[in-house]
Amino acid sequence: MTSRHFRTLTACLCIALLICGTSWPSPAAARPLPSGYATLPRQQQAMLDDLEQRTFRWFWDSADPKTGLVPDHYPGPSFSSIAAVGFGLTAYGVGVERGYITREQAIGRTLATLRFFHDAPQNDSEDDASGYHGFFYHFLDMHTGKREGHWTELSSVDTTLLLGGVLFAESYYDRDTPQEREIRRLADAIYRRVDWPWMQPHKPLISMGWTPGGKFIPADWKGYDEGMLIYVLALGSPTHPVSADAWKAWTSTNDRSWGTFEGRTFLNFAPLFGHQYSQTWIDFRGIRDAWSRAHNLDYFENSRRATCSQRDYAIANPGHWTGYGKDIWGLTASNGPGNFVVNSSAGERKFYGYTARGAGLDHIVDDGTIAPTAAGGSIAFAPKIVVPALMAMKRRYGQWIYDRYGFVDAFDPSFHLKTPLRTGRLVPGVGWVDTEQLGIDQGPILLMIENWRSDFVWKVMKRNPYIRKGLQRAGFTGGWLARPVPVP
Repeated sequence: MTSRHFRTLTACLCIALLICGTSWPSPAAARPLPSGYATLPRQQQAMLDDLEQRTFRWFWDSADPKTGLVPDHYPGPSFSSIAAVGFGLTAYGVGVERGYITREQAIGRTLATLRFFHDAPQNDSEDDASGYHGFFYHFLDMHTGKREGHWTELSSVDTTLLLGGVLFAESYYDRDTPQEREIRRLADAIYRRVDWPWMQPHKPLISMGWTPGGKFIPADWKGYDEGMLIYVLALGSPTHPVSADAWKAWTSTNDRSWGTFEGRTFLNFAPLFGHQYSQTWIDFRGIRDAWSRAHNLDYFENSRRATCSQRDYAIANPGHWTGYGKDIWGLTASNGPGNFVVNSSAGERKFYGYTARGAGLDHIVDDGTIAPTAAGGSIAFAPKIVVPALMAMKRRYGQWIYDRYGFVDAFDPSFHLKTPLRTGRLVPGVGWVDTEQLGIDQGPILLMIENWRSDFVWKVMKRNPYIRKGLQRAGFTGGWLARPVPVP
């Protein structure tokens, strides 16, 4: 599997005057702040306010206003990532709630996006389609909206992340106006069209993807990872659902990853994106399936432990990487300096380009590259360790890694080789720093900050009948699932 596939298969956010180019509505209309954020020192509040708005601006500026397509990476030329589109559709709602844009602006961008995906060609050709059987290609051409190239697959997980944003739009835009009714109609049609059983060549599991030339990818989604949301949406479908035994099959290998790492016992998935993606949209606090009941924790608590273990790993720093410590940590799928082997006083060091970095019982890939989204996208799980980490990264490295759109994707203080680079730049005395952001890493930062502050995305998704049905068919009970559907 290529690193591109790893990006989202097994790999795979009071600034208005500082941001030029658009006149932003005042954020004064944002909702009241819950206690977690409100009890922070003002300096920390200001930093999170700044980060949240800058990261939102990435989605607003980078998306094509005519089609809603969001680039995989930006600034600079890029193809579109359908997963980034899903994060973008959700980001627009955050923008409304925080007062960065008006509801009318969000409606316009959301309608453009949903109209494009509703009408985009679906067929089995190599070059003249955006998708097939309701699924979409992982990467689309930013100009034509069709498959970016023969190297990109019809992706079940990236389609699912797109659908997270589609279903958010369906539940958020709930007013009785022509435009909001159209949003709901288009969103519902896009979701209902997905033929989940077709993506099951090895039932009851769901395949990672398909290509016209190679047909189904041999690998299936099995075991704890970002595939959680795939199965919830496949189980919740009113038109093409998978059988209920699919969830049991997906969890059947969980015990292989259950164990103790850095003194904490949890269900391991080493890159933190695997904990973040599904929980960006679904609040797993207090709801449990058969597996989590048997292990006496919910998936949210599991991810809290995973986040804390990453910090503990950085404190231990077995690889002796530069900068690691209690407030500088975070491994997940991200860009990196490139594929190099460097001989140094510390011995032979291997560096990588884009890969799924992580540290856990099942997987350790670490080349000193820190991705701010690893911590930032985990703020809802462990704010007491995440907020100081974000503050420290900005304070120590901010002039090189914090820009118009918030944190760059990644940086590596251990890499100092003077050599041509595929991405990023070498800063003397600092190390390698990226020069772009990735949509699938910006999304968790923005949306999880907002979930931590206000539960906003989670509240919206709790109203969605397909999410509730999927969780119930997977065997989840308790918590908010046992209560009536909340009124908006």
